[in-house]
Amino acid sequence: MKITYYGHSALLVESGETRVIIDPFLSGNPNSGITPEDISVDAVLLTHGHSDHFGDALAIAEQNGCPIYAVFELAEYCRIKGAAVKHMNIGGSHTDGEITVKYTQAFHSSSIQEGDSWIYAGQPAGILLTIGGKTVFHSGDTALFSDLRLIGERNAIDLAALPIGDMLTMGPDDALLAARWLRAEKVIPLHYNTFPAIAQDGEDFCDRLRQEGIEGYPLRAGESVEI
Repeated sequence: MKITYYGHSALLVESGETRVIIDPFLSGNPNSGITPEDISVDAVLLTHGHSDHFGDALAIAEQNGCPIYAVFELAEYCRIKGAAVKHMNIGGSHTDGEITVKYTQAFHSSSIQEGDSWIYAGQPAGILLTIGGKTVFHSGDTALFSDLRLIGERNAIDLAALPIGDMLTMGPDDALLAARWLRAEKVIPLHYNTFPAIAQDGEDFCDRLRQEGIEGYPLRAGESVEI
C-alpha cells in the first residue's frame, strides 16, 4: 500500500489498481501541489464537512464517476449536489470490491457554509480504510478521547494519520498519546502548517514518536510512504 500526502489532511491511498482519496482539500490548499483534475480515484472519503476537508470532493467524484463516502447527512448533501454517495454512519462499515470503510467517532464539529448560512453536516468521524489486507486510520479533526485506545485494541492498524495542529484539533502532546493508544507502528502527522494558527514542527513530533518506538513520517506535499 502506498500513501501520498497532499498537504493539510489530504491522503491518496493506493493498493494494486485501487485508489482512494481522503479529505481532498486541494485547490484551496496552498500546500497541496496538485489540482483536482490530476486526481484519478475509485472513491472519495470524507471525515466531515468543513471546507478544509470537503475541499474538491464533488469535482473529483464527478470527473472520476466514483462515489463519495460520508456520514449520512454529509453524504445526503453530496447526493443533492449530484454525486453518487455511500451513506455511512459512526460504527458502520461497508465493503465494495477491494475497499472496506468503517467510520469511527471523532470529537470535533461538522458543517458546510453556503453564503451566510451554515448547514449541519452530521457527526465528524474518523475512517478505518482497509485495502489489500492493510489498514489506514485517518482520525479526522479529532480531540484526544479515550476510545482511541479501543480503536487500537480492536483493529490492526498499519498506519495512523493524526492531526497535530492544536487550536482546532489535537496538538502534538495529545497526538503522541493517541499514537500509543492506537498501536500503529507508523504515523503521518496531519492538519498543521497550512495556516499560521496551526503552525507546528512535524519533524520534532516524529522524533518524539521514534522515542516511543513508532515510525513517524513528516511528509511534504507529494511525498509518499509505503507500508
